[in-house]
Amino acid sequence: MRQKLFTNNISTTMTPGNRLILMLLLLITVFIGCVCAGSQILSPLTVIKGMLGKSDPQVKLILDSLRLPRAYVAILSGAALGMSGALLQGTIRNPLAAPNIIGITSGGSLAAVIFINLFPEASISIMPLAVFIGALLVTILVYVLSWKVGVSPTRLILVGIGISSVTSALTTLIIAKGTFVASDKAYLWMVGSVYGVTWKDVKLLLPWVSLCFLFSMAHAKHLDVQGLGDDIAKGLGAHLQRHRAILILLSVALAGSAIAVVGAIGFIGLVAPHMGRRLIGANHAALIPASAILGAMILLVSDTVARTLFLPIDVPAGVFTALIGAPFFIYQLYRNRNK
Repeated sequence: MRQKLFTNNISTTMTPGNRLILMLLLLITVFIGCVCAGSQILSPLTVIKGMLGKSDPQVKLILDSLRLPRAYVAILSGAALGMSGALLQGTIRNPLAAPNIIGITSGGSLAAVIFINLFPEASISIMPLAVFIGALLVTILVYVLSWKVGVSPTRLILVGIGISSVTSALTTLIIAKGTFVASDKAYLWMVGSVYGVTWKDVKLLLPWVSLCFLFSMAHAKHLDVQGLGDDIAKGLGAHLQRHRAILILLSVALAGSAIAVVGAIGFIGLVAPHMGRRLIGANHAALIPASAILGAMILLVSDTVARTLFLPIDVPAGVFTALIGAPFFIYQLYRNRNK
């Protein structure tokens, strides 16, 4: 009896807000642990001192030049992909929706491969802009082709799958026709890696992801309304098509910015929202930040394992996100086989 009362008391006190705070504290702990890991293992106290600018020159070099920008980019990119997946799954009302489903990732991949092959001597710093534009243009194409007196979730996802297949085929064709050096760069980008990022990438992502997060939170209630179905949403007076367009645009802005910096890392947009629903619930005001935190942790841990497990080889982080995401995707297909 006492045990039952104790359990009920805990479940009552663990509100979504409390769980988000615990998840955030866990992310901070994971962040410090990941920064400690490497060819030279650092203590948590050394890392904290280094972040406060109180470390010796050697530790400062390791943290400022290598580990901290890489960890921050992994957090920001993972959070962006997690939020993008949450927005898409809420808008399309499909638990298997992810940024690659409606062409966001494949559009960015096609743009990256075209850029690498056509402008091999151009500065690599320009490529994120090309990737983002590619992702945006392909998504707009999917949206236009899905329009028929409005855009329905079913039509959007079917057209998205078709366009993704076409852009993926074009990407493969360009890689096959390209030079060896260009193909090697393209394959590395398509797997996805946090290798080589700098503080410039952190400064690029931080304001963008923060702004998109605020806009996403402002539209969280519209996602909850859309979850009731189109007819009920219209009956409640919701501007369904306008809100749907805004939410898809936000999803593109988040996923496009992430893949522009770290490449076509997959499955985070699928896995993080599902984990968030299990821990937080379906209310998007809590699910969006939960997906961001979980996405950040997935990519941060994946990148840490990728750069430390096979030292001195730096394996792309996308390999490990795929190892996590592919079985999860199969599991979701199995669960939803009769729906």
